[in-house]
Amino acid sequence: MTAGSALRQGQALLEGGGVAEARLTAEVLLCHALRRERVYLYSHPEHELSTVEWLHYGRYLHERLKGKPTQYITRRQEFFGREFVVSAEVLIPRPETEHVVERAAAVAREARRVLDIGTGSGALAVTLALEQGRELVVATDISAGALRVARENARRLGALVRLVRTDLAAGLGGAFDLIVSNPPYIPESEIAHLQHEVRDWEPRVALAGGADGAEPYRRIVPEAERLLRPGGWLIFEIGFQIEAAVRAAFGPRWRDIETGCDLAGLPRVISGRYAP
Repeated sequence: MTAGSALRQGQALLEGGGVAEARLTAEVLLCHALRRERVYLYSHPEHELSTVEWLHYGRYLHERLKGKPTQYITRRQEFFGREFVVSAEVLIPRPETEHVVERAAAVAREARRVLDIGTGSGALAVTLALEQGRELVVATDISAGALRVARENARRLGALVRLVRTDLAAGLGGAFDLIVSNPPYIPESEIAHLQHEVRDWEPRVALAGGADGAEPYRRIVPEAERLLRPGGWLIFEIGFQIEAAVRAAFGPRWRDIETGCDLAGLPRVISGRYAP
């Protein structure tokens, strides 16, 4: 079978299974099976798939039809212009999280010592390490599997990041200029109503934020007060439904608390400056 025919068949299968963006998904999965870039599909539609390539492509299509996210099949996701490795051990990096990097560049560009709490794939820590010269970048996660993924990304992309397995920031010392975090923020009552690709495949520990979604934030703010230098910044990604609860968590020792919206106009980032 040629690449062109395989692409058309894959698209039809995915459309029949109700998969969104069936054409693009079929292209990505076929490229993954061929170990080629997408441009190859259009420059060589006559390429005859080998038996191994056809078997791989069929398996990838089957996995996607079962609901497995494309990123977990290819083990790749782009973030801030770089390709990151992902696995089912980590939340798939979203474009919305890039707003955290942008806010850090706006308010804490000169930060030399950075902490990423709950790093997952390492997308934030690695990006911050590479985007600006940093003296130290530390990233924590409670999951050993997530830290393995973050370590692989730091190595592949050439970022110097110190990885620590701990619950949030427990046991850490030192003084940081910037702390970032994209903690779990889905209220427990809403988990069952998430898209099944998220609910059934992404790690629950990276999704569930307690009864109201804001519990991790209430735990992180006191840790930030312990670890930030005066004048240091704390930047969170948030879910739009918990903006008020997260703002309230900052308390009286914080100044310049500001909410930033994503491209859909929804609250997505909150930052505050520590002023004890």
